[in-house]
Amino acid sequence: MSAESASPGGGMAVAGWAPFWRRFRRRPLALGAAAVVALYALTAAAVWTGGWLAPNGGLSAKVEQQHLEQRLRPPSAAHWCGTDYLGRDVFWRTVYGVRTAMHVGLLAGLISIGVGVVLGAAGGYFGGWLDALVVWVYSTFAAMPTLLFILTFSLLLGRGLTPVYIGIGITSWVGLCRVVRAEFMRLRDLPYVQAARVQGVGDCRLVWRHILPNTMHLVIVFFTLRFSLAVMTEVIVSFLGLGVQLEPSWGVMIAEAKERLWQGVWWELAAATAAMFALVLALNILGDTLRDLLDPRLNNSV
Repeated sequence: MSAESASPGGGMAVAGWAPFWRRFRRRPLALGAAAVVALYALTAAAVWTGGWLAPNGGLSAKVEQQHLEQRLRPPSAAHWCGTDYLGRDVFWRTVYGVRTAMHVGLLAGLISIGVGVVLGAAGGYFGGWLDALVVWVYSTFAAMPTLLFILTFSLLLGRGLTPVYIGIGITSWVGLCRVVRAEFMRLRDLPYVQAARVQGVGDCRLVWRHILPNTMHLVIVFFTLRFSLAVMTEVIVSFLGLGVQLEPSWGVMIAEAKERLWQGVWWELAAATAAMFALVLALNILGDTLRDLLDPRLNNSV
C-alpha cells in the first residue's frame, strides 16, 4: 500500500470538495452568510478601482468632498445614510470603510496563519528542543496585548493601515499555533505517516504532502474567525485614535459620530455599526459552519 492510499480520509485534501458542497448547500443560513461576505469582498474590490463604483466625480470625491451647507442632514433620497458634520455623504464613507476592514482582515489573517502554521508544524512534528522553543515563544506572545503592539508599530511606522494589520497579525497566531502543533503531534505517529517514512519520504515532503493537508480544515476555520476579530480590532484601535486616520474607517466614523449623539444625529453611528455588525456576524456564521463541515471528527454527523 502506498503512503498516499494510506492517508486518512477525514481531511479535505483526501475527501474532496464535492461532499463538502453538498452539505454546505443544505444550510441556507451559511449560504446567506457566504453571500454577505462575497458582497463585502466585491465592494472592497470595487472601492480599489473606484471608477465604476462611483463614476460621477470618482469615489474619492464622494467620500471627502465637503458641503457645509448640507451638514448633519438626516437620511434622504439624496443621501441614503445622511451627511456628517462636514456635509460628507455617510453612505459613501461607509462603503469606503469596507475596503479598510477587508484590507486589515485579509492581511492580518494571512500573517497570523503564516506564523501559526510554520511554528505549530515545526514544534509538533520535530518535538524536542524545537517544540520547547515554540511553546516558549507562543506563551510569551500570548501575554502581550494587541494594542501595545499596534501602538509600538504606530510609533515606528506612523499611523495608517500597516501598523494595524501587522500588530493584529503577530499577536493573533497563538491559538492556531497551539491547535496545529497538537494536530501534528497526533498525525506524525499515524500508520500512513510511518509508512511514508519507511518508504524513504523526507521530512519536508511528509509535512507538506501527508500531514499539512489534513490540518487545512483548522487553518480555514481559524482564518475565517480571525478575519472577523481583525475587523473588530481595527474598528476599536481606529476609534481610540491609534489606527487609520487619513481615510474613512468605521472606527473613525464611530469616534466622530459619538460627539453628536446628544444632538440626535444617530445615522453616522448607525451606518458604521450596522456595516461592521453584518460583516462580523456573517463571518462568524460562516466560520462555525466551516468548522462543523470540515472537521473530520464532526462532518460525519452533519
